[in-house]
Amino acid sequence: MLGLENSVIGCFIAQFWLPITLSAILAWLVKNRYHNGLNKYPGPFLASLTDLWRLWDVYGQRPDITHRKLHAKYGDVVRLGPNTLSFADPKALKTIYGLNKGFVKSDFYVVQQSVLKGDALASLFSTTDNNFHAQFRRCVNSAFAMSALVQYEPFVDNTTKLFLKQTEKLFAGNPAGCDFTQWLQFYAFDVIGEITYSKRHGFVEKNEDIDGIVHYLGNLFLYVAPIGQIPWLDRIFLKNPIYLKLSSMGFIDATFPVARFARARMLERLNPNVTGDPSKPLLPVSTEGKAEPKSPDLLSKFLAARDARPDFMNDVLVQTMAVSMAFAGSETTAISLASVFYYLLRNPSALKNLLKELDNAARAGDFSDYETGLVTWTESQKLPYLDACIKEAFRMHPAAGLPLERIVPESGAEIAGHFVKGGTIVGCSAWIIHRRPEIWGEDVDIYRPERWLVDEKLKGEEKEEQEKRIREMNGMMFQFGMGSRTCIGKNISLLEIYKVVPSLLRQFEIRFKDPNQEWKLVNAWFVKQQNFQAMFEVRDLVKPAGTEEKGEKIASS
Repeated sequence: MLGLENSVIGCFIAQFWLPITLSAILAWLVKNRYHNGLNKYPGPFLASLTDLWRLWDVYGQRPDITHRKLHAKYGDVVRLGPNTLSFADPKALKTIYGLNKGFVKSDFYVVQQSVLKGDALASLFSTTDNNFHAQFRRCVNSAFAMSALVQYEPFVDNTTKLFLKQTEKLFAGNPAGCDFTQWLQFYAFDVIGEITYSKRHGFVEKNEDIDGIVHYLGNLFLYVAPIGQIPWLDRIFLKNPIYLKLSSMGFIDATFPVARFARARMLERLNPNVTGDPSKPLLPVSTEGKAEPKSPDLLSKFLAARDARPDFMNDVLVQTMAVSMAFAGSETTAISLASVFYYLLRNPSALKNLLKELDNAARAGDFSDYETGLVTWTESQKLPYLDACIKEAFRMHPAAGLPLERIVPESGAEIAGHFVKGGTIVGCSAWIIHRRPEIWGEDVDIYRPERWLVDEKLKGEEKEEQEKRIREMNGMMFQFGMGSRTCIGKNISLLEIYKVVPSLLRQFEIRFKDPNQEWKLVNAWFVKQQNFQAMFEVRDLVKPAGTEEKGEKIASS
């Protein structure tokens, strides 16, 4: 009897498989449409039915434009997926990213975990476990404090001096010009290599993509951005369990190139007689400007944290930190640096004002280096127009180009006046927040560093009001994230940026190779610039007033 029933059911399915399949798909789409009551929020109709809509949009490499248009059309809350909301109201920031609010990162971040010998490495950036993150961060937090910058500055100086020399050697007066975005990324990679391992990767020395790491990272983010919209797809492709198992067994090597480099450096540190990859020796770091041996690099601090907290911090987590430094520390810093220079070159009046500030400081004897043009961190902090130019570039072009996704706690939450049920993915994009007129003024699409400066001619309440507005602007800057998951390497990135920008401008006159050519932006999670060709000419270093006259008198005598 049972066999007969099964046979009948089988015949029914075989005969009506198409309408049954279509009915199931329709039921799934309807369920998505009304999931968690999100049907009340506006957005593209297809986005309410399937995440394939946002996968396709991100695959197009300019979702930042899509999101701006959608918020302009629909308002402060837009539905980007069956279970995803994008918030444009700055009031949402403190709720979604505030401390102890119970929001956790979505699986979008899991897709970004690097692979080492078949194992995915959950980093401070990519973990979705807040408790794990809190413990991990406590172990390494002191290594990234603002007070630790003085220990890393000699490392940055070492690479920056080489960068300035190589810029003059390779590009000064060269009619072929310079791929400025790539050159800045080479710099950022070598700086973070020296800060982390006391050894550079060798990008600046050779002016080439060492081991294809930059190319690999670019392709990786082109994968991460769209696949992260439907994270389970990663388990089919890059982190396929069969593929990872074969890697862990040694049949194939699924290790990311950056992870391979970090593993080699760790082997060298733990056993000086062992070289991570004897076939590819590191270029030696010159002694010029090199940190003293007593200056600890990040790897030594991570190892010290392991020794202090062996119950939590193990070798895998040490290596995870070293790998994530290269991932985040190079890409975002390079993008921010390119933004600063691009907007300065696009706005000659701003560049002129900044050069005037630098030259006046030089004439006043405010710089310690009048040979290479190198600017110290302390010196850079006394240059208000430089600070304004950098902040305005951060505002105009934040590195991350997608909403920073978080999952609403099970109990639900009120976000900017909207109650959102638990389990919903919510987020804000810096590309939206940084263009809010009520925060930044009506000219949000214009690069204007002066918005960050207090007009000293103002007095009393007017001046206080302007100072209050600038404090509010600073509080809404979102380029490094916000709350407990703020980028831990923020201070190191700022150290690099605030040093190399004025150092380059003191030594070189920089201009576009083709003033009419616009750069091309590719939003693959991080919004990278392409087609930014620059020309360099050596600039006479401005010296303290009277120095030239003294030099002439000595020469004549």
